[in-house]
Amino acid sequence: MANSHNSFKNYKHLASYIIALILVVVFVISCKSKNSASTEYVVLSKITKKDSLASLAAFEKVYSVLMHPRCMNCHPNGDIPLQGDDSHIHNMLPQRGPDGMGISTMKCANCHASTGVPGESTPPGNPLWHLPPSDMKMVFQGRSPRELALQLVNPKLNGHKNLQELRVHAEDTLVKNGWTMGGNRELPPLTYNEFKDAWYEWIDNGAVAPAN
Repeated sequence: MANSHNSFKNYKHLASYIIALILVVVFVISCKSKNSASTEYVVLSKITKKDSLASLAAFEKVYSVLMHPRCMNCHPNGDIPLQGDDSHIHNMLPQRGPDGMGISTMKCANCHASTGVPGESTPPGNPLWHLPPSDMKMVFQGRSPRELALQLVNPKLNGHKNLQELRVHAEDTLVKNGWTMGGNRELPPLTYNEFKDAWYEWIDNGAVAPAN
């Protein structure tokens, strides 16, 4: 009976020791995990903060160009393009049409030839001159910086583009036309290369949307 009692006590002590050891291991792992997660969060926070600030600063430049008449005139609220440095309604009242290229016999290409018409205040040109299509109007007019940034990165609103495709869009000939329309038209506030650099910096740093 004595041996049995001693064995029981030994097993009891061993079980207590094992339980205590398990608790210590769990505690150590938990501490390491918390420290690791905390360190990772701090590092990511610093990177995100740095990238966000760069992205926001870049979008401020981008916004100044997109809201300029050279860009905004083809991104109106309604279905009639705007015209001139004061962004008035287009004199001939052309309509957007389903594909953005006009309706019936009044097509954009009727006046906006491939290379434009020489002279002051004459129609600028491009082989693909058009407004955004009616199912994805990409309105710039009246948009706040936040509204426009969120719209630009939304594939359901930007022509189904991901960020890489949106990045490449800066090379589009219609985008470049904003600086080559000729005549006495006011140019955007940045050069084309300055705009392109800001566009890339905004996207490459996360395409962050400004707060309201």
